[in-house]
Amino acid sequence: MKGLMNTQMGAVMIDPEVIARYAGSVAVECFGIVGMAMVNMKDGLVKLVKGDNLTRGVNVKINDNRITLSFHVIVAYGVSISAVSDNLISNVKYKVEAFTGMTIEKINIFVEGVRVID
Repeated sequence: MKGLMNTQMGAVMIDPEVIARYAGSVAVECFGIVGMAMVNMKDGLVKLVKGDNLTRGVNVKINDNRITLSFHVIVAYGVSISAVSDNLISNVKYKVEAFTGMTIEKINIFVEGVRVID
């Protein structure tokens, strides 16, 4: 379902893929996040997603102009997962709400792997 905002000039519809792309770019900027992860359900393998494919690690659901985001991430080795998660939640919530004008109902974070940063 697309997000809908009514303004004086008319209606604005936001596609979930736009929100996913923006949320993914905000997520990879957070400290401790190596990248987004794409999980292959058939093989059970996790693959690091880079570049323009950031939307593959983010799931967006919109219900009554309230957004639920699910992130599949790979974190850096040696950092606190809870600190990274708190940082990710606060940054994404603030920036996505400012970007879309809609409220974030829930943010789910799935840590799919740990990687050493060179």
